[in-house]
Amino acid sequence: MTLPATISVSFDFSQGATFGFNGFIIGDAQNGIIGTSQFAASAVQEPVVDLSNVTRQIKISRGRNIMRDTYEAGSCTVRVLDPDSNFNPQNTSSPYFGYLTPLRKIRVAATTATTQAFLFSGYVQDYRYTYPQGQETGYVDIVCSDAFRLLAMANVKTITDSGAGQTTGTRIGKILNQVDFPSSLRVIDTGSTTCQADPATTRSSLSAIQVAEFTEQGAFFIRPDGTAEFKDRSDVVGSLATTPIEFNQTTGIPYANLKFAFDDKLIINSSTMTRVGGTTVSVNDGDSIAKYFPHGMNVENLVAQTDAQVTDIAKIYVATRKETTIRIDAMTVDLLDTAVPTDTMIGLDYFDNVKITNVQPDGSTIVKTLQVQGLEWNISPNSMQCTVTTLEPIVEGFIIGSATSGIIGTSILGY
Repeated sequence: MTLPATISVSFDFSQGATFGFNGFIIGDAQNGIIGTSQFAASAVQEPVVDLSNVTRQIKISRGRNIMRDTYEAGSCTVRVLDPDSNFNPQNTSSPYFGYLTPLRKIRVAATTATTQAFLFSGYVQDYRYTYPQGQETGYVDIVCSDAFRLLAMANVKTITDSGAGQTTGTRIGKILNQVDFPSSLRVIDTGSTTCQADPATTRSSLSAIQVAEFTEQGAFFIRPDGTAEFKDRSDVVGSLATTPIEFNQTTGIPYANLKFAFDDKLIINSSTMTRVGGTTVSVNDGDSIAKYFPHGMNVENLVAQTDAQVTDIAKIYVATRKETTIRIDAMTVDLLDTAVPTDTMIGLDYFDNVKITNVQPDGSTIVKTLQVQGLEWNISPNSMQCTVTTLEPIVEGFIIGSATSGIIGTSILGY
């Protein structure tokens, strides 16, 4: 069975965090972009091999942990056949001899006649060798994580040039500089909240970034092309204004395995927050507490410059999470279904708005407009499925003209 997109797996043996070298190739959709692609004598300067022909299964998982309320490292497992023991690092006859080490780079891309999109870009964490009994041919599972793993392993203490008054985006950029994360793999918003001087405590660079992320009430994550992106609060709120992609069983994109939830696990109606060196700020919503009982959370060591900023953070956090409603946590889309637009699905990513319509057994209809906050791909030679995790907005604000976020007296006013 032919897949609706050509799936390619490239294995990059070069050192460093940057993926390959994009030489300029005339007419190439990926490497022929004026102003983006680099001019060079050759398209590739380091060993990069194509594993597509020996790949038998790809599993990708990226997303936000809804209980921890933070993004987690994306993962990818690529299963390849290895009849010639090419992935044995002691096999001197292997074309990969001398190159097989952990933290080499893998990219998975999907290409159609009209578009190309990366589904994952990351770094090899583990080679898992399996030789089933009675079979001469074995296979290797190449287990990968995205750049969150690199940032989690790199500790920092004193961040260079990180004085008081910097915006959160500037602070995140300084942290990335401290661990030499490539500037070519960053898209960083300015940020709306100013920071105090860095506390200079020993912690992972990822932890330091996530403190600034929470201080902003923004979003820091790794794109499927390997780029580290920071969306500030205004960017996150502004994403709610884009036209949603429709998923339903008639005129929209068809889906299956819809997972509903209606519970209290995401309610926060009492919040205590403290910045480094600041006083404790407490925000409570009495109506929500009376309705649902207290659902509290505590956050310490924020890097906001003032206690007033911490109060704003606590207020918007509670305002966004004080209520609950029926949720659609996930749905599965089969790209072998000819009614599914392949280009739309391979281009789907965090903060894309989706409108999901589901007709219930009694004929009533549930309609939810949510945001994509997780993607799982399961790809084999005969299947290509994507499970989409959806969430309510992680932070809300008033958007003039919006039918859902611009209702006076109902929509949340941001800061």
